Amino acid sequence: MTTFFMFGKYSPDSLKKVSAERTRKATDVIQAHGGRLKSAYVLLGDKDLVFIVSLPNATQATLISIQLTKITGISFTTSIAIPAEEFDRQFNKNK
Repeated sequence: MTTFFMFGKYSPDSLKKVSAERTRKATDVIQAHGGRLKSAYVLLGDKDLVFIVSLPNATQATLISIQLTKITGISFTTSIAIPAEEFDRQFNKNK
């Protein structure tokens, strides 16, 4: 499984629909694609929230991002997260 950070930006309409039920539906979408929501945070700054998820691959991350935008009205930007130890190992291996 690979870790992804999914950064969300609320639209004015999506703010009207904030609820625990919507968060549960988002979690269900992630699980339906073979993933797991590791944690979720509301943020201050240019992004409004982040989901840290464990997913099988980038294709599933893309599909989840699209589906979450459809059901929540929140736009997502998704980034793969590579553990620093793995990055160090691969970087030094390929010098």
